Amino acid sequence: MNQTLPAGLTAAAVVAASSANLGPGFDSLGLALSLYDEIVVETTESGLVVEVEGQGAGQVPLDSTHLVVRAIEHGLQSAGAKVSGLKVLCRNDIPHSRGLGSSAAAVVGGLAVVNGLVTQVGSKPLDDTELIQLASEFEGHPDNASASVLGGAVVSWSEHEGVLPRYSAVPVRLHPDIHLFPAIPEERSSTAETRVLLPDQVSHTDARFNLSRAALLVVALTQRPDLLMEATEDVLHQPQRAAAMPRSAEYLQILRRCGVAAVLSGAGPAVIALSTQPELPVEALDYGIANGFTVSEMTVGEGVRWTSGAAVRT
Repeated sequence: MNQTLPAGLTAAAVVAASSANLGPGFDSLGLALSLYDEIVVETTESGLVVEVEGQGAGQVPLDSTHLVVRAIEHGLQSAGAKVSGLKVLCRNDIPHSRGLGSSAAAVVGGLAVVNGLVTQVGSKPLDDTELIQLASEFEGHPDNASASVLGGAVVSWSEHEGVLPRYSAVPVRLHPDIHLFPAIPEERSSTAETRVLLPDQVSHTDARFNLSRAALLVVALTQRPDLLMEATEDVLHQPQRAAAMPRSAEYLQILRRCGVAAVLSGAGPAVIALSTQPELPVEALDYGIANGFTVSEMTVGEGVRWTSGAAVRT
């Protein structure tokens, strides 16, 4: 039987945005970014109160269908606990529906905040392996979720031997000379909408091309950033999504013509440039400004942090 947590417990979690795929690493490579959401919860005697500040405020549901609430419920169930009531405050800096892993961050943060609750009653917290598994079950692929759990760059994979897929990930050390420049547009898209643009089957030639580039990308990210241009080439998903986000597709090409390795961030429409130079070319910056992109340099994001009590962000 689940243990009912007492009213009055508080916990918080801070979780990073992420960029998935990074070109050829479809549904496997991911990278956490220094843009964070914070979740603060309090157990109560009854009911559910959800408050959202920042990104998504006034746009997302404030009931049990909220993704953070669903993740908290899933985490409590996995931890053998339940609550009589809950107050949830989400302070969001990660833009929604831009390809920056906002849904994965919501799930990881919701699961992690459960750790801050259950440890106050002597229960064992969910470890990173469990967080990756549970969060990836929501997503159906582990690239964004594992990056938000572990921080930094990750290689993730899944195994389909049992009833449910098993999701795993390992961190890789990003080369210190690589600068990250996410370009976030005003327009939105959803992974579900852009995933239907992808064919069910691809040619052996295209599969071989992406396999070589994904393998090379691990080398470029960790040891040889001079190979980033070649390593970020992709033929399996970015060309197919171009028509749905023409400004992002054009920005991608402009950056690459300027000699900057650039890819769609996840399913887009955000674009992320990976450069060994501390600044982007003027031509690329001008296009971004003229076409509604917010371009800024970010560092690699940290892994999810949680605490008992309501203060975790520093």
